[in-house]
Amino acid sequence: MANKSRETYIKDNKKKKRKKVKLFIFVPLLVIILAGIGYGATLYSKAKSVADDSYEPIDRDTKRETRVDPDIDDVSILFIGVDDSEKRSSQSGTTRSRSDALMVATLNEKEKSVKLLSIPRDSYVYIPERGYKDKITHAHYFGGVTSTLDTVENLLEIPIDYYVKMNFDAFMDVVDALGGIDVDVPVTFTEQNSKDKAGAIHLEEGYQELDGEEALALARTRKIDNDIERGKRQQLIMQAIMKKAVSVEGITKYSKVMEAVGSNMTTDLSFSDMQSLIAYATADNGLQVETLTLTGYDGRVDGKYIYELDEAALAETKSILQQHLGVSSSLFSDSDSSTETPTETDTTTDSSALN
Repeated sequence: MANKSRETYIKDNKKKKRKKVKLFIFVPLLVIILAGIGYGATLYSKAKSVADDSYEPIDRDTKRETRVDPDIDDVSILFIGVDDSEKRSSQSGTTRSRSDALMVATLNEKEKSVKLLSIPRDSYVYIPERGYKDKITHAHYFGGVTSTLDTVENLLEIPIDYYVKMNFDAFMDVVDALGGIDVDVPVTFTEQNSKDKAGAIHLEEGYQELDGEEALALARTRKIDNDIERGKRQQLIMQAIMKKAVSVEGITKYSKVMEAVGSNMTTDLSFSDMQSLIAYATADNGLQVETLTLTGYDGRVDGKYIYELDEAALAETKSILQQHLGVSSSLFSDSDSSTETPTETDTTTDSSALN
């Protein structure tokens, strides 16, 4: 796996910047969307089949007065990456999993613009399902997608219209189905593999081709910096996947990629909803994406590490997203945002596997 020259990387990167088309938020949707609109009847049929098999709507209360239509409305999507490794499940004695990556995309239909927010997994927030503050990663463990949606809505004070949930097997399977991805690894590091074998993956700093296991290690490692930088690395990998997916080489592998996506994804976006999103990527001025992060500082509660969000920065982020979606914070005026910490009973209930 030889490193490419730095000069080649710089040239490629300049070309990428000139295009100003960032397609990474549509992981894992873009392959299905593209196949469904222009690559023949066979792929269209397969794309629709994958989308239909992945369709899993959730019955929950919504802050919207009427159901949104991505063809004409501003909408939001929550991307949930979960860690479903067999070893972690056996250690905790449960099949439940934590969310290991959370990204919120708001899409403005008129501007054809997108704002993408990464939420650090250890953010200390109020979890309605539990009635107290905890790490946001635990919302999924205790209440699945519904609890995660409610928690993110409560945190950002915006309606979350759709979700896309994928486990980490999808990262590996999609990357391998594409024949690997090219990534500029920011730092040399060693990490465990998907089977939690310590030290199994070692990557040197530099631009290189990564297979699925290596891409996953880069996405999930928390040893080399912090959750903010981890979110940026995950965005970097998504960009690399999309760049490969829309290449001539990637298009020839759509069938395998769709199989990988379909077996690892659930969403309440219908096939028709997915097709509506292609308008953002094909807009005259290209897809306009602004990436956002939630700033904060390290802290501890009961001896455990947390990421305490900066309240002023959080308020500003809320305002940005609300304006982009055309909604008011008054939708959440009655929300309970109690700052209670877990009671003794709460901390001992199903929490031995949490950190």
